[in-house]
Amino acid sequence: MAKVTRDDVARLAGTSTAVVSYVINDGPRPVAAATKERVLAAIEELGYRPDRVAQAMASRRTDLIGLVVPDARQPFFAEMAHAVEQAAAERGKMVLVGNSDYLDEREVHYLRAFLGMRVSGLILISQGPSEHAAAEIEAWDARVVLLHRRPEAIDDVAVVLDDVGGAQLATRHLLEHGHASVTCLGGTDTTPANGDPVTDHIDGWARAMREAGRPIESQLVKAPYNRYDTYHLALELLSRPDRPTALFCSTDDQAFGVLRAARELGMDVPGEVAVTGFDDVKEAALTDPPLTTVTSDREAMARAAVDLVLDDGLRVAGSRRERIRQFPSGLVVRRSCGCGTGTGLNARG
Repeated sequence: MAKVTRDDVARLAGTSTAVVSYVINDGPRPVAAATKERVLAAIEELGYRPDRVAQAMASRRTDLIGLVVPDARQPFFAEMAHAVEQAAAERGKMVLVGNSDYLDEREVHYLRAFLGMRVSGLILISQGPSEHAAAEIEAWDARVVLLHRRPEAIDDVAVVLDDVGGAQLATRHLLEHGHASVTCLGGTDTTPANGDPVTDHIDGWARAMREAGRPIESQLVKAPYNRYDTYHLALELLSRPDRPTALFCSTDDQAFGVLRAARELGMDVPGEVAVTGFDDVKEAALTDPPLTTVTSDREAMARAAVDLVLDDGLRVAGSRRERIRQFPSGLVVRRSCGCGTGTGLNARG
């Protein structure tokens, strides 16, 4: 069977191949409704399938958006990737996802691979200092939007959360329950000092503690981001004679590990140790007890990132601060902090 071409569609619809292209690509010129219906009917009747590779070669762009995340196994990044995919679908785009696994060379590998595929743009949730990623982006002159964190090395448009304000909300809330101190589970030795959300979480915790006149010395505990390793850390931390009575965890996954460890030790949460997290992944509402945590509008953030990476008119040319779109954080109050059965937002950063 001969391959159906755009010329065949144009002949059957009684129009030009250019008009067929406008219908398929939804532009750049408008097409009258009646003409568009004829073209779509001809496409359906002939079973025409556009050659996306040829289109990409002609336009130098595909219908793809590249998304690089540190680890899609972690609930926060999985939910963020899903939100980006939904936002991209609204714009008629598909998403390619690569996991850097917190490795600089793998992050660069995916950047190079996706940009070589002529993606329409690239959304990067960077994993570290990112000097090599910055050089790769500059070499390709790529359309890149940073999401979730903005490393110092990459001076591109970013969509971020008020991480400092969110951590302050959670820490203040624990202090309001009468705890003499709040211990913070922060990041690891490799957590970047600048531009990383966990570093901002630590900063927000420290600000809230100082505001309340509480010392922070010895109250910051280095911890892995995932629940499995944090679980082992929490078993040791909660077994100490001077164990903390309140914990602010920089990620929900850390908090899940803490809750599991507390259960194994027979500790009452929040009676013996109150716990808050950060991210408000869906699982946070299903823990026992349900987790009080910092929340954000991930769908709005993902939509902003997709719009920015696709629309040149929305990309801000200005100072570094002007090129950042910051979304507010909020606090979802549940039972792990010592409150009752609240399930809604009670504060905003």
